Amino acid sequence: MTSLTVSGRVAQVLSSYLNDVFGVMGNGNVYFLDAAEKQGLRFSAVRHEGAAIAAADAYYRASGRLAAGTTTYGPGYTNALTALAEAVQAQIPVVLVTGDAPSSGARPQDVDQAAIAAGLGAATFTVTRDAAGSITRQAVEYALTTRTAVVIAIPYDLAALEAAEEEPAAPQAAAIADDVDGGLQRVAGLLAGAKRPLILAGRGAHLAGAGPELRGLADCLGALTAGTALALNLLAGEGYLGVAGGFGTDTAAGLMDEADVVLVAGASLSPFTMRFGHLIGPDATVIQIDTAIEPTHPRVDMFVSADAKTAAGRILRMLDDAASPEAAAGQGWRSEALKRLADGPAHHAGSEETPDGRLDPRALATALDAVLPERRTVVQDGGHFVGWAPMYWRIPRPQDLIMVGTAYQAIGLGLASAVGAARAVDDGRTLVLASGDGGFLMGLSDLESLIGAASSAVVVIYNDAAYGAEIHQYGSKGLTEKPMLIPEVDFSGIGRALGAESAVIRSLADLSALKEWIDAGAKGTFVADCRITSSVRAPWLSEWMRASQAAKETVAG
Repeated sequence: MTSLTVSGRVAQVLSSYLNDVFGVMGNGNVYFLDAAEKQGLRFSAVRHEGAAIAAADAYYRASGRLAAGTTTYGPGYTNALTALAEAVQAQIPVVLVTGDAPSSGARPQDVDQAAIAAGLGAATFTVTRDAAGSITRQAVEYALTTRTAVVIAIPYDLAALEAAEEEPAAPQAAAIADDVDGGLQRVAGLLAGAKRPLILAGRGAHLAGAGPELRGLADCLGALTAGTALALNLLAGEGYLGVAGGFGTDTAAGLMDEADVVLVAGASLSPFTMRFGHLIGPDATVIQIDTAIEPTHPRVDMFVSADAKTAAGRILRMLDDAASPEAAAGQGWRSEALKRLADGPAHHAGSEETPDGRLDPRALATALDAVLPERRTVVQDGGHFVGWAPMYWRIPRPQDLIMVGTAYQAIGLGLASAVGAARAVDDGRTLVLASGDGGFLMGLSDLESLIGAASSAVVVIYNDAAYGAEIHQYGSKGLTEKPMLIPEVDFSGIGRALGAESAVIRSLADLSALKEWIDAGAKGTFVADCRITSSVRAPWLSEWMRASQAAKETVAG
């Protein structure tokens, strides 16, 4: 057996789990990157260490396949922390391979990287000469089974030393519990007796592959269906209400409020999904099926810890003919709902004129949906504009909407995430990044990375020359707007300088430049610098502001 260095052993084990590595080279990881190339791993260079983890994170969200990020120790490591925290909060399996202090002891410039990671909720696995392979395997299995980010640390003085021989072992698949709680029989009874059932699916249901079973269950019951933003269109079909929460329509929200039994599959019921307590009526029975060990929201009346796909399939078999489609149709719940959805107002179409003469983002989003290629994977950075894509764009599959920054409430991860998604999208889809000007400037160094990585990408910048969310939240209260404003940046010019096609979009007619590029084959990257108004407040933000104000008044009272 050919001898390997410690770095080589780490790369060897990783190669049995993943194909792609994203990162920035430095002293602490140069030997690992050399070993990764020898193992045949594909390395995509990014320009900021935070992008290493953000790209690996988005790669997983887009493909379901594991990827790794890599940085050097010290400043390289600390530069990656925001993206690492986002991955932990969003429960994304991702591996950060980093250099670390020598095993003989910390140098003056070293920091306690394991303690920092622990503060973010990420476990650190520090390899040794004797067990570099087994420790690496343990780290990866932990990431996959616990659904979290992990750090594999290679002490600097060990990186190039020969590793001890270890018995090779095949990767172990994550164990999936197959014993579904007997409470499913009670769940089946509650659903069978429901007059207005609703099934709400979250990302956990998508990851479990539970879409067919949940749609079958909905058809059996005559139930309405909905999804969180991260399970967009998983349950699309007859009776689908769209996104639950602030990105949904008022008509759909009204129907969800009328449900008498709500089955929640693989969704944590975040405040945004729950419309800050107003999504589900007070008399409804809420059932949650999740792989968590306990309910994730106090509104849950009955909880079953189980895999969503297995549980839905068993409930469907339990119902048998007790809730046949014919019986469900007699309830009239779906037919009534479909009529109200057809008659009810859709999302606001936007205005042709605005106070400052800039584009209405709602009208822009509608026009972009008509222009962008139908086969698209959308990466959504954080910011005030975050709802325009899930509200106005056709996004057929959950894995085609990658919302980054929402778990950790961060902006600026969009460009880096687009790099990872571009590497994962290998079926001819066009990668579409939606970003604000503030977040885009934060991650600007990796526009060059995206241009190099993407075979087909459109960058949409909602450029309002401001931090829009702060303008609406705090400027509207009379606080000074000076720190909230950004001098208008010519992103189109920056894109051209780095090798992209681009255009400034001041009117909907200016989208003709993007359409011509798409009609010509959509090859490379196109930057659309869209000059939008800050006078339009997103409905989801208005809802959040009202909830925040009500909470303050409750405390004050």
